[in-house]
Amino acid sequence: MPFESIFTSFVMMWAVVDPVGTLPVFLSATRAQPAKERNRIARLAVMVAGGILLFFLLVGELLLDAMSVSMEAFQVAGGIVLFLFALSMIFGESKPEAEMKSVPDARDVAIFPLATPSLASPGAMMAVVLLTENAQNSFVDQFWVGLIMCVVLACAYVIMRLAARISKLIGDAGAGVISRVMGLILASIATTHVLEGIQSFFGLA
Repeated sequence: MPFESIFTSFVMMWAVVDPVGTLPVFLSATRAQPAKERNRIARLAVMVAGGILLFFLLVGELLLDAMSVSMEAFQVAGGIVLFLFALSMIFGESKPEAEMKSVPDARDVAIFPLATPSLASPGAMMAVVLLTENAQNSFVDQFWVGLIMCVVLACAYVIMRLAARISKLIGDAGAGVISRVMGLILASIATTHVLEGIQSFFGLA
């Protein structure tokens, strides 16, 4: 897999998973928990999110084939959804602001909202399917995407483990700014997917 493709896939996965944007959500959800419990919640959230994304990585395209949905159609639709997701990151409430409002009072918040929709967001699910299209990517390429996904989730875990220190450094406002910048990058990547899907469908040069 060329370095350029690896870098693009990493940026896309980082944008849709947004580990930094998860930081305020994690702090809000675990503010009453002791350090040992916060670490357990962070570990469980990453494991669940990884399982969800791995499921879509392995069988996402098979589900599309079973429903007779062409990859070109999914690429365009997925690109549009990713673009709208990016717009919500840029113009709407930032990811931290929106998801902090959805923090439940339940004891275990690792599943919701941390694992999903914070880490394994709908945008992330679509991203892993688009990045592992069988017709355009070899097994090695798909392995790299899976590895990149694991690296991003590992970064999210480290960030949650260092949540208190990082929060003091950048604050909630800083996390919101980073989330919006990631939204702008994601919008550009999503537009590229839409254009490539249209080009492939109509057989354009």
